[in-house]
Amino acid sequence: MAKVFTFLTEGFELVEALAVVDVLRRAGVDVVTVSVMDKKTVMSAQRVEVTADTMFADNDYDKADVLFLPGGPGTKGLEAHAGLVEVLKKHYSAGKLLAAICAAPSVFGHLGFLEGKRATCFPGFEGELKGAQFVPERVVDEGNIVTSRGMGTAIDLGLCLAGKLVSGRVADMLAHSIQYK
Repeated sequence: MAKVFTFLTEGFELVEALAVVDVLRRAGVDVVTVSVMDKKTVMSAQRVEVTADTMFADNDYDKADVLFLPGGPGTKGLEAHAGLVEVLKKHYSAGKLLAAICAAPSVFGHLGFLEGKRATCFPGFEGELKGAQFVPERVVDEGNIVTSRGMGTAIDLGLCLAGKLVSGRVADMLAHSIQYK
């Protein structure tokens, strides 16, 4: 079973994080929500508290298939977490899958992961996608990096990741079952 870690910090975008988690769990993917704070309960940008499954230090990220960053004002908190940045670098160097939505693709841009790749993000963050060719698509799949635009594209991102981790058939069946398409 594929394993995805979803990182949460104060100010994360609720729907961006949890819609992707929901879609992937429906597809049978093992998704673990991870607090990068000093507590398990994390406040979203919409002032909804979410209790993460685990704390950052409690996981073996070498076993991850995907590391996923939700966007929102919390993006700065994700990028400021030295341990997370090191895990992202190691994962990227190993050619493993990374995903980000909204403002969070900027983290990949700042780390040089988008050099020569197509990517998307929330409008206004295009300049933060260092080295990337910005494309205004709902989801951009560049092999080991998948980026998406924002809350309205969170289900698209979840389905894209389900297709990559499980199968296109499962993603299509899931889209149908949730009345998405």
